[in-house]
Amino acid sequence: MERPERSNTLALRTIAWVAMALGRPAARLLLYPICLYFLAFSSRARTASSQYLSRALGRKPGVADSLRHYHTFAAILLDRIFLLNNQFSRFDVRLHGDEIIDEAAAAGNGCVLLGAHIGSFEIIRSAGRGRGQKISMVMYEENARIVGAVFEAINPDLQMEIISLGRVDSILKVEAALARGEIVGMLADRTLKGGGTVSCHFLGQQARFPSGPIRIAATLKRPMVLMFGLYRGGNRYEIHFERFADLQEAAGRGRNAMIEQLLQRYASRLEHYCRLAPYNWFNFYDFWR
Repeated sequence: MERPERSNTLALRTIAWVAMALGRPAARLLLYPICLYFLAFSSRARTASSQYLSRALGRKPGVADSLRHYHTFAAILLDRIFLLNNQFSRFDVRLHGDEIIDEAAAAGNGCVLLGAHIGSFEIIRSAGRGRGQKISMVMYEENARIVGAVFEAINPDLQMEIISLGRVDSILKVEAALARGEIVGMLADRTLKGGGTVSCHFLGQQARFPSGPIRIAATLKRPMVLMFGLYRGGNRYEIHFERFADLQEAAGRGRNAMIEQLLQRYASRLEHYCRLAPYNWFNFYDFWR
């Protein structure tokens, strides 16, 4: 939240124009000099990337590993341009566990999708739109105003699907969306100052995870489903859904213990997917600080 964005509106709009005017292959060529630039001049992020990759890969990462980590992030960000332009069909997307979402949508009570800063949440939202399922994302927008403004210009309807955290009516909007039977997505692997956290074992060491997303689901008594949209190279994505918890009965003295158990389970599943697709996790800071 405290770090300024490294890009600017003109650069991002130029890349977006290249993508839409010249196509995805031409735009992807721009990713290599961009990634090399950030690899050379973002020392803190490069150090954090190396620290994480050493845990996920089980070996000391080289420069090529860090470059691949940056490139995966950039490729997913670029693909978001095409997804926002309703070009979902250009991607080869494999769904796993999609019947879980179909069941939740058929029940009409809404559910909470719990994800992470791994892979693409836009591919998950696009897949949902194609199946007639609206997915609203709950997130902080303050630390990515420039990127957010560029994407909003691509598709103004995007803002209709984001519930911004940190506002007086944030939780009321979440409750209203769930009451309409909609699906609400949250990313639960990034802590903020002043927020409640739980220490969990993650990739070989204790790390703090925010308790807020699970507390919200427990308060609103909604079932939770894990979501992970992994980028597999080229135009290929894999979307994984897993049943996680039904919090309709979550109450009483055991709630805190239950939340701690669920967060550790969440951290364990996130670790599984980090090892499955190690270059897909995008927390470029010291997560184990």
